[in-house]
Amino acid sequence: MSPADPFSGSQALVTGGGSGIGAALVHALVDAGAHVVVADLDEVAAQRVADAAGAAGAPGTARAVRLDVTDAAAVQAAVDEVVARAGRIDLLFNNAGITFGGETEDLTLAQWDAIIDVNIRGVVHGVAAAYPHMVRQGAGGSAWGGHVVNTASMGGLMAAGLITSYVMTKHAVVGLSLALRTEAAAKGVGVTVLCPAAVETPILEKGHLGRFHGRDYYLKGQGVRRPLDPDVLAAEALAAVAADRPLLVTPRPARIAWRVGRLAPAFANRAATRFVAKQRRLQARRARKQGAAA
Repeated sequence: MSPADPFSGSQALVTGGGSGIGAALVHALVDAGAHVVVADLDEVAAQRVADAAGAAGAPGTARAVRLDVTDAAAVQAAVDEVVARAGRIDLLFNNAGITFGGETEDLTLAQWDAIIDVNIRGVVHGVAAAYPHMVRQGAGGSAWGGHVVNTASMGGLMAAGLITSYVMTKHAVVGLSLALRTEAAAKGVGVTVLCPAAVETPILEKGHLGRFHGRDYYLKGQGVRRPLDPDVLAAEALAAVAADRPLLVTPRPARIAWRVGRLAPAFANRAATRFVAKQRRLQARRARKQGAAA
């Protein structure tokens, strides 16, 4: 394994690996020859992904562990176990995440705490556990120490209401990643942050408050006609890691929207405000139809 081929024979850990983007990353890594720890709060789901990834005769391997990313000691233990078993950890994918969608005043403090604990502290716990190992492996930049990959979102680059807590956490992940990258470069460690638009994962159907409808919101709000296939995202993510890219924004309509937002932030803010108003109207109309049907 090397910066030129960071996957074949590498030791990887993927959080949130039991479904969605995480599961797709596991399959892509195993197909590329990596030895992957599939970490998820749902150990049954993690085991199912590990079994499927290892069943196709791919050059890599996968094994499952139960992991709560909000437990710093547990994350440290999972990383240390990889190092104790294999002698190093090469790739860390901080991918576990949750969402809440709806009016911000409907969020409870417990929900704010939950999304901060998973989406921000979960990433911090992964970095705190794995990055020091990678720095030592990098030997002051004279060798390849490894690569940290953090899953953020288009919500980490642009902002619109009704997913306020999610946007906050993903902005934090983008900031952490880009800042860490500037430190890590001299130490032989790469950092990449993934910022996809809506991806076809269970998260589209979760965390709804009130009349919020996630699938409509994420698709219409990010300018894509259909959710991105997680396997396509995983392939793009591995290509970004191999190229040591700081940021992956995908698909193309999302990149265009992001660039427009950077060039004209006031315009982007007005457009987002109009979008939120439209979403409220759609939600109210849906609620009326459901009430009439009942």
